[in-house]
Amino acid sequence: MDRVRVSQDYLVFCAGHFMILPHGSEPLHGHNYRVAVSLEGPLQDDMVMDFVALKRLVKGLVDELDHRVLLPAEHPRLHLTMREDYVEAAIDSKRYLFPMEDVRILPIPNTSAEWLARYLAAQLRARLPSNLHLHALEVEVEESFGQCAVYREVIDAAVATP
Repeated sequence: MDRVRVSQDYLVFCAGHFMILPHGSEPLHGHNYRVAVSLEGPLQDDMVMDFVALKRLVKGLVDELDHRVLLPAEHPRLHLTMREDYVEAAIDSKRYLFPMEDVRILPIPNTSAEWLARYLAAQLRARLPSNLHLHALEVEVEESFGQCAVYREVIDAAVATP
């Protein structure tokens, strides 16, 4: 099985977040996240996928998160109230008000690197060309130097058998 990987210096996003923990939450803080993507599958026209097209897709995804506050929509203790021009996020006794244009509300239960990798994988999978016959997709999100989360998803196990 062939595999391609992209991890360019420009596949980054700077974002604020806070983790919701079993007993409280982290203070609001930010990271300079780096993203890498791998695709596994058979060669089509002598490649798994064109590098330029793959980098363009990933760059579009990270740009959507860049310079935003990331909020999870699916955590049971986080209450989000959306108004026309702001979002109120309430967790336990903390209340945050963010301008709407500065926020990305994501369909995930928490903003850990693991959940961000899963989110980006789903977004990428939905945007990949339909003619690809991929075996697996892998997204790596580096939260800070030396610590990252990797999400790997098998798309079509049948492709792995020649």
